[in-house]
Amino acid sequence: MRHRQSRRAFLQRSAAWAASVALTRSSVAAGSAAHRTRLILLGTGGGPRPKRDRSASAQAIVVDDYLYVIDCGDGVARQIVRAGLALPRLRHVFLTHHHSDHNADYGNLLLIAWASGLATRVDVWGPPPLVAMTQHFLKMSDLDIRTRIADEGRVPLSPLIEPHELNGAGVVLKDERLTVTATLVRHPPIEHAFAFRFDAPDRSIVISGDTNRAESLIRLARGADVLVHEALFVPAVDRLVARVPNATTLKQHIIDSHTAVEECGRVAAEAGVKMLVLSHLVPPDDPAVTDDMWVDAARRYFKGEVVLGSDLLEV
Repeated sequence: MRHRQSRRAFLQRSAAWAASVALTRSSVAAGSAAHRTRLILLGTGGGPRPKRDRSASAQAIVVDDYLYVIDCGDGVARQIVRAGLALPRLRHVFLTHHHSDHNADYGNLLLIAWASGLATRVDVWGPPPLVAMTQHFLKMSDLDIRTRIADEGRVPLSPLIEPHELNGAGVVLKDERLTVTATLVRHPPIEHAFAFRFDAPDRSIVISGDTNRAESLIRLARGADVLVHEALFVPAVDRLVARVPNATTLKQHIIDSHTAVEECGRVAAEAGVKMLVLSHLVPPDDPAVTDDMWVDAARRYFKGEVVLGSDLLEV
């Protein structure tokens, strides 16, 4: 009888131990999911012209349900909503440079997030004249803002926005979720064009911004899990330029200021990243350039994973 009781007790203890292990594993998995760093490509088309199938440049990084947005091309707020993200969770905005396909909806994002319920501080990081741009936008929108405060009971918008101008490389932000580091890249004639690296506990993500090949970007991206790199398909440039009137030096600008897709592969290989994501595609809408052509060109020099970006793709 004693033997049976001991055996029964042993089985009960074993079952309790197994249940405890399962619960612990479940808790760890839930914790990992809660702290997972998500990257969503909101807009993957390069250039200021509206495109039918690709929105202008923007990315979202989400950590613990907090929203970090990199670049604010036309339609960024709608893309955030289409991605299933909550605009009031916006906490930080990063602008790589001041071309309209990257900043046209900067102010609108803040205004629409506020109109959607944002009541917490948003820090904004980018090149000069970011402070003046922010002040001018708030002044332009003053009537709408004052009306909504009075008529809808909203908190004032202006005190929520904290712009920070960046002039050089270095750590931009370090909070409980991310460390963000910036470096200057080559995007003539823009003097202050930045790439950003986001280091979270579970992964590291680099956003190139607009650039020709830049050694500074390779250093920034060293060992990263994901490199989102702008990409140019050089053989299609003449067809692109032919469709854009009143831009006599556009071709030279494109060649000088962007990175051929093959070179994106070289950059990824030299940086030793795990995954290369092609985005800010130029041209963004040439039917003669297939998805395979983009990927095959990058794979010529990079043997890691290559992903062709598309709007709302989560990587």
